[in-house]
Amino acid sequence: MFKTSRGFTLIEFMVAVVIMMVGLLGLLQAVNVALNHNMNNQIRNEAVSVADQYMSTELAKGFDLVSTTTRLYPPVPRQIMGGFKNYSVVRSGTALANSKQVNIVVSWWIKGVRYEHSTISVISKTNQ
Repeated sequence: MFKTSRGFTLIEFMVAVVIMMVGLLGLLQAVNVALNHNMNNQIRNEAVSVADQYMSTELAKGFDLVSTTTRLYPPVPRQIMGGFKNYSVVRSGTALANSKQVNIVVSWWIKGVRYEHSTISVISKTNQ
């Protein structure tokens, strides 16, 4: 009569460790992708905020003071997730009949890729 041993052999243990490592590495990669998407969304939301700020400033001037010439503003640094990101802001416009179209384009770079957010608004001359 042979005595059967209970428990795992070294081979079974090594196979279980390899299977667990593959699963954990997949989980870590999913966390990395989620953090990357979260960072990109926060950077884009900040760009929308910058564009809104510049558009509000332009529209608050009133019809006569809104310029339709193209202007490149100095880089706008914003703090995001403990770091800083620079945004480029360009204002341009078009004169229409009794109104002006104002374009604000905010651009930024992430990992060698350029992204843009455009905001367009029209301000009209009121007859009083």
